Amino acid sequence: MKKLFLLDAFALIFRAYFAFARNPRVTSKGLDTSAVYGFLLALLDVIEKEKPSHLAVVFDIGGSEVREQLFSEYKANRDETPEGIKVAVPYIQKLLGALRIPALGVPGYEADDVIGTLAHQAEKAGFEVFMMTPDKDFGQLVTDRVKMYKPARGGEPAEVMGPAEVCEKWGIERVDQVIDILGLMGDAVDNIPGIAGVGEKTAAKLLAEYGTLENVLAHGDEIKGKLGERVREHAEMARLSRVLATILTDAPIELDEADLVREPADEDALRALL
Repeated sequence: MKKLFLLDAFALIFRAYFAFARNPRVTSKGLDTSAVYGFLLALLDVIEKEKPSHLAVVFDIGGSEVREQLFSEYKANRDETPEGIKVAVPYIQKLLGALRIPALGVPGYEADDVIGTLAHQAEKAGFEVFMMTPDKDFGQLVTDRVKMYKPARGGEPAEVMGPAEVCEKWGIERVDQVIDILGLMGDAVDNIPGIAGVGEKTAAKLLAEYGTLENVLAHGDEIKGKLGERVREHAEMARLSRVLATILTDAPIELDEADLVREPADEDALRALL
């Protein structure tokens, strides 16, 4: 079977950088290579162990125009990108070129949306798809043929999540409830507000009783106490939060199988970089 790995570039680069925060990898010239080292380690590990037939690394190019238009505070809480990551990104892109691994992205769309779109298309084209990311929001895209792949870390093995694992992780019954739970609880990482005071456990309980976000809001008058007040007061924000948290599957990019086929590395180019 055709096996496609789609890597969430910035999520993995940030993860690699902070994994070495206490013991950064610094060259003799004082250059922090933690992000490059950690990312390359994860990439080569998955190539060796999982042997994908097709592979691509997906980058954000300018963020999500649609989400920022809907909610100006979207991701506004993010800290300045560390210098070590800013320096690492172009170097990683050069390494990918030498490894003959495509680096993809669509201006105005997040990597999540590009991965969601390509995963959707690849599933239809008969691929087994693995979205390599530590971001559990990708659970909303999981099917029997599209899975999350959380890379190994700190001695823990890689974690592959299908529908059953996603539902267990979130405490829900169906994968499509991931965006409903995010609409209710929000997502602090992306500055998505949700309903004030509603956390993951409360959101899961509401969905266990009412099934969907819209049904929770429709029965807001039945929910007692402060929780009911919050549900009624923040109904529209919950709806907006659900939209903001929904990963798109219709970004303007087409799956090109031939471009994603694993190719041998350009050894000369790789030696020049390393």
